[in-house]
Amino acid sequence: MIEANQGKKLGIVAEGAQWLRLPIKTRVLNPGDDLFGALEQYAVPELEPDDILFVSEKVVCITQNRIIPFKDIHPSWLARLLASRVKNYFGTKDFHGFGHGTSLAMQLLIEETGYPRALFAALAGAITRPLGIHGAFYYLCGKEAKSVDCPMSFAIVPYTHYAKRSPLDADGVARDIKNRFGVEAVIVDSNYRGAFSLGRSSRGISESFIQALMRDNPAGQGDEMTPFIIARRGVA
Repeated sequence: MIEANQGKKLGIVAEGAQWLRLPIKTRVLNPGDDLFGALEQYAVPELEPDDILFVSEKVVCITQNRIIPFKDIHPSWLARLLASRVKNYFGTKDFHGFGHGTSLAMQLLIEETGYPRALFAALAGAITRPLGIHGAFYYLCGKEAKSVDCPMSFAIVPYTHYAKRSPLDADGVARDIKNRFGVEAVIVDSNYRGAFSLGRSSRGISESFIQALMRDNPAGQGDEMTPFIIARRGVA
C-alpha cells in the first residue's frame, strides 16, 4: 500500500477536482542509472491509464550526470556578489536550504543563464525590489536557471556535497515517458515554496494545475527517496 510521506497527505484539491498524489519509493539513483529503467521498475507497476506521472527534476539531472562536486565549481566575483544578496534565513526557523545563497549555486545559475542576461536580471531585480516587486531576477533568468540548486540534498549521501544544473531537454524527456509508458508526464521542481514544471508531455497540462497539485511538495525534501509521484483523480 502506498502511503504519504511524513508530514504530507495523499489527497488534494487542484482546480476544482480531487486528486491523489502517490509517492513511489526507489533505491538511491546514481549517475549512469537509466531513468526509464527505474520508471519501469518502480512506477509502471502502479500506473493506471489516466494517471499523470510527475518526475523530480533532481533524479533527471542525476541520470543525465548534470551534477557537479563542489570542488569543481569556481565562483566568479559576480556569483559571490549576487549570492550575498540572497536571504536564506540560515540559523532561523525559516531556513530551508542554502540554495542560491551560496556562490557555488549562483555560479551555476549564471552559467545556465549567461553572463549578460544574469547581469541584466540582477539590475532589474535591484531596481524593482524597492518598489515591492519580487522575483524579477529569477523571472528574467528563466525556469531552467532557477532550478539550479546547491546542495542537492541535506540527507542523501553523497549528494550533500554536490550541486546540480538544470535537466537537459526536459520537455523531450516528458514526451519520451509518455511515448514509452502511455501516460502524461511532467518534469517538476518542487520545494517548500511550491512547484513549477521544467518539462511537460502536453501543453494541455497547465502550469496552474501543476502548481496547485504539487504546492506542498508531496515527494518531500529529505531522504524520502520518492522521486516519482503518480497523480490520480480520486479521494484518499
